[in-house]
Amino acid sequence: MTSTGTQQAPHVPVLVNQVIDALAIADGETVVDGTFGAGGYTLAMLAAGAGRVIGFDRDPEAIEAARSLVPDPRLTLVEERFSQMDRALAERGIGPVDAIALDIGVSSMQIDRAERGFSFQADGPLDMRMSKSGLTAAEFLNSADEAEIVRVLRDYGEEPRARAIARAIVAARPVERTAELAAIVRRAAGFRQGQKSDPATRTFQAIRIHLNAELDELEQGLAAAERSLRPGGRLAVVTFHSLEDRIVKRFFRERSGGSPAGSRHRPALVDPNQPTFERVARAVSPTERELAANPRARSARLRSAVRTSAPARKVTLQ
Repeated sequence: MTSTGTQQAPHVPVLVNQVIDALAIADGETVVDGTFGAGGYTLAMLAAGAGRVIGFDRDPEAIEAARSLVPDPRLTLVEERFSQMDRALAERGIGPVDAIALDIGVSSMQIDRAERGFSFQADGPLDMRMSKSGLTAAEFLNSADEAEIVRVLRDYGEEPRARAIARAIVAARPVERTAELAAIVRRAAGFRQGQKSDPATRTFQAIRIHLNAELDELEQGLAAAERSLRPGGRLAVVTFHSLEDRIVKRFFRERSGGSPAGSRHRPALVDPNQPTFERVARAVSPTERELAANPRARSARLRSAVRTSAPARKVTLQ
């Protein structure tokens, strides 16, 4: 990463060079880092010549840390969900922007702090709230009925042993610590030391996604990015598991005029809307060199596209 004269972020973001390539930032452009985190993408954007970066993060701790991580006058910080970016930009008198990057999911800063409760690598309170408001993981697990826990584990963790794990959680209540939950999941899943993957990973992912409404946030954030980009603006999105990647892949397919092929039983639907994105790139994965330096990047996928001049799609309220 090229120096910008500011401090280096404590974590190198995944696929940073590929993201910057996809954003194709020209000198002086206004760009959005929709998931500021530790500031790694923002530093790279500034190094690439951005005239202004608007950094969004729902985590108040990330916003507070950002002032020392990236003390650059070209950075504007906004404590807000990225799904609200179009409204937040308009409130600040910022017109359509030139490029937007989204890095979906939990940040390394959140994972590495045991007191935030996102990880079972070190024991801490069961919290998992990105914005530090609302229901904690402990409150959810100790109040939800078994059927609701099963649904969350299946829908957001794709957990095949969801029923057994949910039953074990209910039987062990109250559950207050990350180490407690991980131990309960491992027993219920029949985990043995030396197995390639820890079943607690899927359970923690599922609960975190549920508490923070991450998939809804992603869908709404993609639509907000569509509304915020100028014609010719670039959108780059990094995801970390299949649930997220499917949403981004479907969004770009639908918004670029693609639709599933029809059959004799179900004819293909004709989309009356003009494509709002073009030049949809193939998904990009980390190189072996990056994986060697950052194993957390293994499941990362980057998808990107370019905004057309077509009007943004109207959002249909459910």
